[in-house]
Amino acid sequence: MDTDVVVVGAGLAGLQSARRLERLGLRVTVLEAGDAVGGRVRTDTVDGFLCDRGFQVLNPSYPAVRDWIDVPSLALQTFGVGVVVRTGETRTTLAHPLRHPQHALGTVLSDLTPVSDLVALARWLGPTLLHARAAFRSTPDLPLGESFDQVGLTGRLRRDVLDTFLAGVLADSTGSKSAGFVRLLMRSFALAAPGLPREGMQAMPEQMAAWLAEPVRLGTPARELRETSDGVVVSTDQGTLRARAAVVAVGPQDVASLVDLPAPVTHGLTTWWFRTPEVPRASPFIVLDASRPGGGPAGPVWNTAVVSEAAPSYAPHGEHLVQATTLLDRHDGRASEVDVLRDLARIYGTSTSGWEVLVHHVVEHTLPAQPPPLRDRRPRWTGDRVLVAGDHQATGSIQGALLSGDRAGHALASRLRP
Repeated sequence: MDTDVVVVGAGLAGLQSARRLERLGLRVTVLEAGDAVGGRVRTDTVDGFLCDRGFQVLNPSYPAVRDWIDVPSLALQTFGVGVVVRTGETRTTLAHPLRHPQHALGTVLSDLTPVSDLVALARWLGPTLLHARAAFRSTPDLPLGESFDQVGLTGRLRRDVLDTFLAGVLADSTGSKSAGFVRLLMRSFALAAPGLPREGMQAMPEQMAAWLAEPVRLGTPARELRETSDGVVVSTDQGTLRARAAVVAVGPQDVASLVDLPAPVTHGLTTWWFRTPEVPRASPFIVLDASRPGGGPAGPVWNTAVVSEAAPSYAPHGEHLVQATTLLDRHDGRASEVDVLRDLARIYGTSTSGWEVLVHHVVEHTLPAQPPPLRDRRPRWTGDRVLVAGDHQATGSIQGALLSGDRAGHALASRLRP
């Protein structure tokens, strides 16, 4: 045997499964088709700007992040816990009253936070805030939109704020994701301020890879995986590897190419990154557009942020970085640069004629669909010695990817070393 376990894919799930297997005394070889680790968690450096592939944030309240990531060394730069909502010509800041007491009165008295909606939101989220397991005990678990309707969360807080914010977070504007899963996400936002590592989101998987005994083999896609009577054979462009077992932790779109499972359904988004000559309204908050009658954005942009205000390391000194997100499940999800800049000019109330596109990412498979019911799922065996791991086998989040990878490591180690 060339190694004990071959891990195919150096995203978060693959790296965590490799780390767990090594800690349990097994030799691991990690194969990655790309030119760097991270999977969907990648960062491009363009003219000194850090541009993540898809607007992402790291939430330090995730249990897996607390347990397995050295967060202090990432030097997290945090966003405000709240949002700025653009409705027509009005901009309203809604913020966590304890973390941002200067916005507490305005948040409570805003037309966007009617008392009936606040009561309904407390009814919807309250049990999960007290204990995360409550999200798994929702009976029945409903699609997100139906669950809001069920508790009477139907006013402006839902239409103008929650629906728009969550669509950007989930890469899904249909309201069809598991309400239990979204409760877990909302709990994590309530417990901690999300942020960005000083060196970009890719710094997290790079930290994980640095802890491995054997360097990840980059530029080495697995072409075929075959199970034998005593292990597995993995074919690559550089030859074949024989191992006692394998973890398949590739992106959801590539799962079916290696194992006999259908490709998971996913949702996607696009992210535009702009260099701007000046700050278009300084704020550490994400900006939502809810200018369409009845709620939702009036143009292609669902959320935007002056990223360099929350994470100064993302831009060279004295320069400014703005991101804008559109959703691929909408007809305008692939809007042109001209249309996106026009929409940003309306949202920020300023000219965007001097803004320069640094990079534009189209992330087709951002997150798994995650329909109800929410289940505490385990990595999936496709044979006696092959496990499939990833956020599509758990929950569509950093937490889900890390947890799935860790469980895969434990499960394989138990089978190889009872």
